[in-house]
Amino acid sequence: MSEFGLRIVALLPRLRGLARTLARSRDAADDLVQATCEKALRNSDGWTPGTRLDAWLFRIMRNHWIDTVRRGRPEVQVDDEAVAHELPVEDGVRRIEARLTLAAVRTLVDALPDDQRTVLMLVCVEDLSYRDAAEMLELPIGTVMSRLSRARAALVAAMDSDDRATRLGGEE
Repeated sequence: MSEFGLRIVALLPRLRGLARTLARSRDAADDLVQATCEKALRNSDGWTPGTRLDAWLFRIMRNHWIDTVRRGRPEVQVDDEAVAHELPVEDGVRRIEARLTLAAVRTLVDALPDDQRTVLMLVCVEDLSYRDAAEMLELPIGTVMSRLSRARAALVAAMDSDDRATRLGGEE
């Protein structure tokens, strides 16, 4: 396998993470990663050595996803409970708490508007800089910062709301 191919293989976990954010189902995410890798390998001359390969692949993935959504392909939702089984846990109580926390966070993130969710995942999960995320999304850097700020504020507000509801429910 070429060095370029090996670099793509090394990025597969990150590609899959972004794909799951965009597609919201395991099967659709796997298809998206595969399509991204195929396009990248076919068009390897489009990548400029010395630039961020991850950002280039993320842009390919995002553009392919947009094309897929525009074509109106049906999206199959798959229960993603398998992710919870991958969490390292020490006992049953911690395992249950981890599953509940993961489900709650996923629900909150999934409720964000697509533009905010995508920026949140690129900057906070994929660790792209604001500039790299802005270039990938073809947006001004201020727009990326604004969307990220709104996403974070919405998550904090939702978590505060959930905490208050839990405390009130527990006091009764």
